[in-house]
Amino acid sequence: MSNNNESTSDKIMRQIIKKSLFTERQIQIILKHRKLLEAEFPITRGAYYRQVRQSEEKLVAFFYTIVLLGGLDVLRPEDIDVMLRLSEQVNVISHGGVIPENVDEIVNVIDQYIRQACNT
Repeated sequence: MSNNNESTSDKIMRQIIKKSLFTERQIQIILKHRKLLEAEFPITRGAYYRQVRQSEEKLVAFFYTIVLLGGLDVLRPEDIDVMLRLSEQVNVISHGGVIPENVDEIVNVIDQYIRQACNT
């Protein structure tokens, strides 16, 4: 995997994180607790564990939100299928399976699908 590819996938992930409910640090903490990232954080132990608790609470609330919106038919099966396919594509990009040429174009496509799912 080339450095250019890593920086491109990092840019895509950062743009997606900016539009998500999570901060970049919270994503790092979630990944660390799922043993998907080995990282040390240059903050005090107390601040780190406070952020761990906040990240866990936000993740639990996120899953409850999915269940709630699905139960109310706000999230339809076809919307969930599209989100899963988008997630798979982002996963491929983040693991270097594809070298995207235009970060903004990829993020715009993701944004269009998400907004379409929210408007219909």
